Amino acid sequence: QVRLVESGGGLVQPGGSLRLSCVASGNIRNAYAMGWYRQAPGEEREMVAIQFIGGTAEYGGSMGGRFTVSRDNADNRVYLQINTLKPEDTAVYFCYAKNRRGTDVEDYWGQGTQVTVSS
Repeated sequence: QVRLVESGGGLVQPGGSLRLSCVASGNIRNAYAMGWYRQAPGEEREMVAIQFIGGTAEYGGSMGGRFTVSRDNADNRVYLQINTLKPEDTAVYFCYAKNRRGTDVEDYWGQGTQVTVSS
């Protein structure tokens, strides 16, 4: 079965940077889409960045150009580079993948990694 595992979160000061990593395992290969969502306490989940199998990336409206998503399909990984971190970036960041099996479409989620931006 498919499993997504995130890493790279932690505590960082405003203005710092982080690089999150997610590795996919199981019956998934070259997923149609892989990327990241985030959810702050008391807030709804929002899309951060998604990269499609063809290479096109899509970013959430509040990302402000400080986020870069990339994929390593050979290693079934997706990354999120976050620069110039702000306190409002504090959230749990979830890895996401959408896989297609014939006519079936399945969404997968990691357990999340905490990003805390504070001085």
